Order: sequence, then C-alpha cells, then structure tokens
Amino acid sequence: MGAGRTMNPWWTVVGAVLGLTVGNGPTMQFTFGVLLKPVAAGLGVERGTVSVALLVGLVLTGVATPLVGRAVDRFGIRAVGAPAILLFGLSMAAIGLLARGPTSFVLLYGVAGLMAAGQTPLTYAKAIAARFDENRGLALGVSMAGVGLGTALLPKFTQGLLGAGIGFRQVYVALGVLTVVVALPAMLWLVQPGRQGKEQTTVATNLPGLTTSQAMRSASLWKLMLAFLLVAMAANGVITHLVPLLTDRGLDPEVATSTLSMAGLALIGGRLLAGYCLDHLFAPYVAATFFALPLLGLLLLMLSGGTDMATPAVILIALGLGAEVDLIAYLQSRYLGLRSFGELYGYLFAVFMLGSGLGPFLMGMGFQQAGSYDLPLQVLAGCLALACILVLRLGPYRYVPGAGAEPKPVQKEEWAH
Repeated sequence: MGAGRTMNPWWTVVGAVLGLTVGNGPTMQFTFGVLLKPVAAGLGVERGTVSVALLVGLVLTGVATPLVGRAVDRFGIRAVGAPAILLFGLSMAAIGLLARGPTSFVLLYGVAGLMAAGQTPLTYAKAIAARFDENRGLALGVSMAGVGLGTALLPKFTQGLLGAGIGFRQVYVALGVLTVVVALPAMLWLVQPGRQGKEQTTVATNLPGLTTSQAMRSASLWKLMLAFLLVAMAANGVITHLVPLLTDRGLDPEVATSTLSMAGLALIGGRLLAGYCLDHLFAPYVAATFFALPLLGLLLLMLSGGTDMATPAVILIALGLGAEVDLIAYLQSRYLGLRSFGELYGYLFAVFMLGSGLGPFLMGMGFQQAGSYDLPLQVLAGCLALACILVLRLGPYRYVPGAGAEPKPVQKEEWAH
C-alpha cells in the first residue's frame, strides 16, 4: 500500500488512529499528571512550577498550529506531517536527556510543544475531511478515538516504567521513541490526503468554504473559538491533575492511574458516539450535550470530596473531552467550509491548546495558593456552562452535508462586523 496508490478511505482512518495514539495529547499532556510528582520531586520544585512547563508547551503548540495548517494547505499532509513526527519524538526524548532544572525543563517542554504542532489531529482531520463527506462525522469519530486509545495506554505505560524503578528522564526518552516508531509508518503508508489517493494541494477556490479573511469576520468562528477555549480549560485542567488530586484524597497511585486509563476508554466512547451523532443530529445540540457531561463530572468531584465518585466523574469528563476534536473539525466544515480548512483548523486548535495549557496551570496554581482544588473546579464548571450557551447560538449550517460546493445562504446576523 504505497504512498501513490489509491486505497479504501478507511485505511486513512486506521492510519489516523495509530498516529493519534501517540499524538501530542496522549504523549505530552496526558502522561504529565503521572509524571507530575516524580518531576517535581526530582527537580525540587512545587507542582505549580512544574505545571508552567505544560502551559508553555501547549501554548506554543497553539501558536505553531496555524502555521502548520497553512503549510499543510500549501505543501500537503505527508510533506509536513512526516518530518513533524520525527522532530516531536526527538524533542520529547530531549526533555529526559537534557533537563537539569526547572528552567531547562520548561524550555525543553516549550520546544516539544512547538514540534508537537505537526502531530496534532490537524493533519489527520484534514485527510479525513477530504476523503469523507456523508460519513464524515463517523470517520472523524473513529479516527480521533486514537487519542482516547493513547490516553488509556500511555499513562499506564508511563506508570509501569516508573513502578519498575525507571526514572522520569528515561520515561521521556521512551515516549519519544514510541512516537516515532508508531506514528511515522502510519503517516507514510496509510494516511491519504485526497479522494484520488495522492498527495495534492487542491486549489482553494475549487473547494466550498470561506477564505481566512472572510472567516475572521464570521461570528461562527469566534463563537467556536471561545467555546473550545473554555471546554479545553475545564476538561484538560481536571484530567491533567486527576492523579495528584486522587492521591491527595488517599487513593493509591496505581489505582489513580487506572482511573485515568478509564478516562482514555471514555475518550474512545465519546469520539465514536459523537461521530455517529454528528451524522444524524444537529451538531450544536450534540456539542452542547457533550459539553454538559464534563460539567456533571466536575460537580461530582466537587460534591463528593472523596474518591467514591471518582470513576463516574472521570468518565463523564472524558466523554466530553473525547468529543472535542471531532466537534472542532465537523463544526468548522459545516460553518466555515473546506476552502481554508488547514489554516482555520490551526487557529481553532491553537485556541484549544491555549485552553489545554491554561486549565492545568490554573489547577496547579490554585492548589499551590490554597492547598485545595476546590476553587479551580468551581471556575472551570462555570466555563463549561458558558460553552454550552455559545454552541447553541451558532445557528443553521452554512455548508450542508452532500451540498458539494454550494453553500447554504447565510442571513446577515451570521456575520460579525
């Protein structure tokens, strides 16, 4: 199945699952909570200080993602994605090899964040959007389930290495090597970006959708940006600090990590369910429902005060988190179109990454200041409620399923001036 041969489009889905299993989220973000205490102890700093590294890394991922999106639109998915995978793997290994103090740890995490921009769901989502229309939601859901699979497996893999007496530095090297070994063959041999099964950069004017400048004047883009910023802050903030939160409440680290692995399984379920629903139901209703689930999870964590409700709370939070990346790609394709998909997805994912970094940072600093996660949990619950309101105000689709290049007429109130 070479790079130039036409394959069944579902092979692209298989490649996306493999690539995203070791994508930026599972590798750099969801292992962070497992490594948080060992890193803090090894570097002799507080959790809030260590959390700065994740904030810097994810913000820089967000900054670089629009540039990667523009490059993907211009040069093609494999031309950008394959080198990015290699660089990301090397930068993760460099954290373990070169970090000698908190400053160097933060700087190296920032470098990894920059390199991670090419190993986000962006490249895979663009390939799926180009290969599917009628089943786009399901294909995106199955593809992005790779993030859930990685979230289920990589924290356990990380905890297993730590439990075997391997230090956090060697763990980062192992994560970097694993990324390259799994993702690079998948990108080169399975992911096909166009319907003709060849690397191509389709002329933008031949695709339905808004230009970047037009999208920047669209109220839909800004509603989507704010909604995904808030949801990313809430869900990723809690998931990243889940292991220390539960161990602070007296849970054994192995059991706490197993609870995080449950989040990975729920991520898979959330992606598959959201993908199916997006093909059959109005997407803003689907989005609001999946944003409300982590809100319920946060309420369970706040009201229980112990560990008895930890598993159902984590499942609810992860179900919502599992749908987010699917929703970004699907809502963008229906409200903004495919004309500037890579660049606009880059902007949306940049905001998502900003939220993914701010959430853990707020949780870490809240704990550092008050010795408790209670206030950050309350703030993040409010963020989720506002996100539900925003997606419910998106209005009708502009680019309806199966409509080809003909957009649905837009009323004046769709545009922000």
